[in-house]
Amino acid sequence: MENGDTRLSVSDFVALVNQTFEYAMPNIVIVGEVSGYNVRQGKWVRFKLKDETSAVDFFGSVYQIRTPLEDGMVVAVLGRPRLSDKWGFSVSIQSVQPVGEGSIKRSFDLLLKKLEAEGLFDPARKRPLPELPKRIGLISSTQAAGYADFIKVLNGRWGGMEVEVANTLVQGINAPGQIVRAIDHFNQEGEPPEVIVIVRGGGDPDDLAAFNDEGLVRAIAASRIPTLVGVGHEIDTTLADLVADVRASTPSNAAQILVPDRRELIERSRNMVRSIVPELVGKLVDYRREADDMMVSTGQMIAERIRTLKDETATTLKLLTQYDPRTVLARGYALVRGDVDVGKMIEIERQHDVIEAEVRNVSKK
Repeated sequence: MENGDTRLSVSDFVALVNQTFEYAMPNIVIVGEVSGYNVRQGKWVRFKLKDETSAVDFFGSVYQIRTPLEDGMVVAVLGRPRLSDKWGFSVSIQSVQPVGEGSIKRSFDLLLKKLEAEGLFDPARKRPLPELPKRIGLISSTQAAGYADFIKVLNGRWGGMEVEVANTLVQGINAPGQIVRAIDHFNQEGEPPEVIVIVRGGGDPDDLAAFNDEGLVRAIAASRIPTLVGVGHEIDTTLADLVADVRASTPSNAAQILVPDRRELIERSRNMVRSIVPELVGKLVDYRREADDMMVSTGQMIAERIRTLKDETATTLKLLTQYDPRTVLARGYALVRGDVDVGKMIEIERQHDVIEAEVRNVSKK
C-alpha cells in the first residue's frame, strides 16, 4: 500500500460514504422508469428506477408509497442515498410521485379503483358546507394565482370573514405532506374553522399530481371539518376533488360556492319586496272587501233577528192581553171568589163593581 493512502475498515468505509451522502445530498429527487416493483410481507417495497443507460435500487416502507406503482410507470422519488453494510447501495424512499401524463393517468385509475371500493367517494358520506362561515381555513400557496383569485372573489362577494391561511406548496413531491399537515393543524385547533378550503390554479398533469396522493386524499376524507376543494380548471379532475365534501371547478368557483354575493342578495331582496308589495296590497283589498261583505251580511242577520223578536214579542203581548182578567171582565164575564158551599159568602167581581152574596143553593150540571 502506497504512503498516504487512506486505510479503512469496511464498517468505517460504509459510515464515511453515508456521512458524505448526508452532507452532499441528504435528500434527492430521482426520476426514472419503475422496474422490478416488488412488495414483501406486505411491508417492504423494492424496485429499480432506470433510464436508457443506468438503473438504481430503491427501498422503503409501503406507507411511504402514497400512490399505486407498476413496472413501466415513470416516477419521481424523493429519497436519501444509503450504503447498507448488508444490502449494498440503494436509495431510501421518502415519497413517490408519478411523472408524465401516462403514468399519472395509470396511477390515478389504480388509486381511484382502490378508494372507490373503500367507499371514500360515496355521496352519502359527504357533508354540506356552512351557509355563511365566519371562519375559513384556507390551504394554498400565497404566491399562486389561484390563492389571489379566491381571496379577490371572496372579498368581492361578501367580505368580513376571518380567513386563516396555511401557506403550503401546491405542486411537487413535497406538496402532499405539507397539505396533509395543514389539514391536521386545522382539525386540531381549539376553535377550528367552520370549513377547510384547498385551492390551486390550473396546470399540466405533473403540476396537479400532488392532489392524487393517497395520503392527502385520505386526510381530506378523515377531516372532521367539512372540506371544499377547487383545484385546476373546469376540465381537471383530481382525487382530492372527488373525495371532498364539495368540489369546485376553480378557485374562483370555490369562493362563489362558499359565500353568496351580497349585491345579488340585495337586488334579490329588492325584487322580492317589489313583487310582494302589490300582492300584499291586493290581499288587503280582498280582506277589506270580505270584511265589508261580512259586516253587511252580519247587519242583515241582526236586522232579521230583531224583526223576528219583535214579531214574537207582539204575539206574546197579544196572548197576554187576551188572558188578562180585566179583558175578560170587559166582555161581560165575572170572577167569583170564595167557597161555593150553601150558606157561605162569596165575592163576585164584575168590570165596574164587586158584589157580596150568600150561597143559597148549589146544583151540579
